[in-house]
Amino acid sequence: MNYRHAFHAGNFADCMKHALLVSLLGHFLRKPSPFMVLDTHAGLGRYDLTCEEAEKTQEWKDGIGLLNEEGPDSPLAPWLELVKKAGGPRYYPGSPLLTSLMLRPQDELICCEKHPDDKRKLYGQFTRTPNVFVHERDGYEALRALLPPKTAKRGLVLIDPPFEEPGEFSRLLEAVHTIRARFPTGMIAIWYPIKHRTPVRAFHMALQDAAIPDVLVAELLIRKPVDPDRLNGAGLVVIKPPYGFAEQASAQLNRLKTLLHAEEATVTQITAE
Repeated sequence: MNYRHAFHAGNFADCMKHALLVSLLGHFLRKPSPFMVLDTHAGLGRYDLTCEEAEKTQEWKDGIGLLNEEGPDSPLAPWLELVKKAGGPRYYPGSPLLTSLMLRPQDELICCEKHPDDKRKLYGQFTRTPNVFVHERDGYEALRALLPPKTAKRGLVLIDPPFEEPGEFSRLLEAVHTIRARFPTGMIAIWYPIKHRTPVRAFHMALQDAAIPDVLVAELLIRKPVDPDRLNGAGLVVIKPPYGFAEQASAQLNRLKTLLHAEEATVTQITAE
């Protein structure tokens, strides 16, 4: 499978992931000290929802296409304002562009994208942004090369793999161990798809068995996860979440559940054994 996110940009899973990402980054802005974000699977950065790929699946219509009328008091408002700033509703911003719009001069974003064509397009978006760096390299390999950050003691590692090859959850667990060894003060956010419960449950149990402390799990299910051939939901594991994030995430997911006609929205804690 040759994965390209243009087919899925702006779908319910993107909405869930990016709303929570903006909330996580907002906590860094509460202090003046610099922070670093490492985005291991960056993609294009911005997606034209009128392109051939997006028009073919039209997944965005059941995602960002349902969220244009939210008011300023909505828990989704900070993220939706950034979507608009990035060119929405026609253009949908991925995590690199959303993050870049929240950076201050002292902060830094490092993007990894191993597909040469996607990397070139991503690089072209940030040629005039001095604190955004784009690497053509495997995101997992980059963890050892780029951590710990040289310019900040605070930071977030965002891992958002395409799940196009078997064994992705095992690679994610190994990545967690690498990050915690090289950047113990860093926050980690890991996105994953939910098709059926078995592999997700095994991943959560592996985190628990590894005694990873302070793990929060946020999930949004569009439908019951009984068909392994469909994307039925999405989750975000956050390791070392900031104070107050659980309440923010719950409010955002419940709002998305209502607007996207979802089946279930949950925020839970994984307790280390």
